[in-house]
Amino acid sequence: MDCYKQFDEQLRNAAEEFKRVDKKEVIRLISHLDADGISACSIMIKLLNNDNRKYSVSIVQQLNKAVVSQLASEPYNCFIFTDIGSGVIADIKESLKGKKVFILDHHSTSAVIDESGSIVFVNPHLCGIDGGKEISGAGVVFKFACAVDKAMEELAHIAVIGAIGDLQEQNGFLRLNEENLKIAVEKGKIKVTKGLRIFGGQTKPLHKVLEYCTDPFIPGISGSESGAIQFLNQVGIDPKNGSGWKKIIHLDEGEMKKLVTGIIMKRLNEANPDDVLGNVYTLPHEQEESPTRDAKEFATLLNACGRLGKASYGIGACLGDKKIKQQAIKCMGDYKKEIVNALNWYNDNKFTDDVFWGSRFVIINAKQKVMSTMIGTLASILSKSNLMASNNFVMSMARAADGNTKVSLRTANNLNGALDLKKVIESIISGIGNSESGGHQNAAGAVIPTDREDYFIETAKEVLGKYAVEEKIG
Repeated sequence: MDCYKQFDEQLRNAAEEFKRVDKKEVIRLISHLDADGISACSIMIKLLNNDNRKYSVSIVQQLNKAVVSQLASEPYNCFIFTDIGSGVIADIKESLKGKKVFILDHHSTSAVIDESGSIVFVNPHLCGIDGGKEISGAGVVFKFACAVDKAMEELAHIAVIGAIGDLQEQNGFLRLNEENLKIAVEKGKIKVTKGLRIFGGQTKPLHKVLEYCTDPFIPGISGSESGAIQFLNQVGIDPKNGSGWKKIIHLDEGEMKKLVTGIIMKRLNEANPDDVLGNVYTLPHEQEESPTRDAKEFATLLNACGRLGKASYGIGACLGDKKIKQQAIKCMGDYKKEIVNALNWYNDNKFTDDVFWGSRFVIINAKQKVMSTMIGTLASILSKSNLMASNNFVMSMARAADGNTKVSLRTANNLNGALDLKKVIESIISGIGNSESGGHQNAAGAVIPTDREDYFIETAKEVLGKYAVEEKIG
């Protein structure tokens, strides 16, 4: 049996196990707080609602022994973990012994399928499929949900949004995500077109979209509002739209050709000047000029809700609740303020003791000055900016209220895919007790005790320095 048939069988078996759960049971649902986790949770909630199930939901930043022990003290007999759980199978087995547990995840794992039947573990890695690239947590939950009830195909677009939020869209998808996308297109929930691979086409003024565009970087335009406006005038596009500002979606075919040609010409010295073009994923049933109309913006909206502790708004947006969707959109404004706060802190402190500049890497320790849920966003933004052109790694840290420090690791300098960041971070925390790591090849993180920060930073300097030197030689 090939790996994909094996995964299909895993999904079918899990669906049958789910159908056996007594409908009187109140199901405890736990998911991750990022865009993929919220998407995965939303799909599961829709399935539970359709199946007339009772449930209680929690969205968490991480799952560790302490959290699992807390869950074990609650009066539930059935637990479902979505987009989370693969790294703590041993703790789940120990603490939730005798309970019915479903783990629907895509993160790498060293665990094996539980033969006792008390834990139903669905994970593509168990079949030799790379869940970091091929399918998101939301995608796994979607396939499981469809195995339970084919009517769940109506939520295929949410699985795609989860995959985009987990950075699995690289101008297209690999097989399992592509299967989910095909269903979303057939159901009329997503329209795929070729266009500018630039964020904010539905919601931001065109000149601001160009100014904030760092991936791909546009010389003389990225980072410069005046440069963006001047460029638009030069290529013959009026940036104004009456009394307001023109957005990408307002451009006619001729203006779009001028814009694309102009950007490519500006990037002629880049390795791939035409990589500004890519797939644009539009949700036709969503309102025009709303952040829920474009799949990439929708994923950012979900991230905003999760990072600000308002995951329920993100779930409501996924499930189409109009009032809650408006609350989710308001979260975007608060999220942007937190990003600005984080970037301002970095700019004010980049030459202090809180930021260490190594050879081709940087370690940023914001301590309590940046929200721990926002530190990964800061690392991602910096890694994509031209400010980090000479660095391979961007590591950021911030303290949570529970005595732990959240760590995020990203690659800069176009190294996505060249290194497995999850392995890099695992090697850094290997000697630190009460710590954990997770993530993917292109984005990884860890949680360490705050009182071990100094040791962690010294180890990180050594490990990142070694990887940076190896990459430079290669």
